[in-house]
Amino acid sequence: QVQLVESGGGLVQAGGSLRLSCAASGSIVSIATMNWYRQAPGKQREWVATITSGGSTNYADSVKGRFTISRDNAKNAVYLQGNSLKPEDTGVYYCRLDRKYYSPSWGQGTQVTVSS
Repeated sequence: QVQLVESGGGLVQAGGSLRLSCAASGSIVSIATMNWYRQAPGKQREWVATITSGGSTNYADSVKGRFTISRDNAKNAVYLQGNSLKPEDTGVYYCRLDRKYYSPSWGQGTQVTVSS
């Protein structure tokens, strides 16, 4: 089972920025589809962004134009840069790794709190 560890969360004022990191065990990021999800208090977990092994990216409408997902294959890491943060971006952010023939792997999450 792949281990994923998120980091970079914290408290930020509205309009600020944060960069989340997700480190994977083993050389797996380059051949997997990597995703970011988030879960706000009292709400279901929702998809935020995806980057494929080929480098294609896709974003939820709520973060499009403000968030950027990227990948560093040499470091086995994926990142989520969030700019112009809003209070509604508050939540626990999770990294998920998808590989063909395997169940998805999830990290433990990192808390992001955006104050108004």
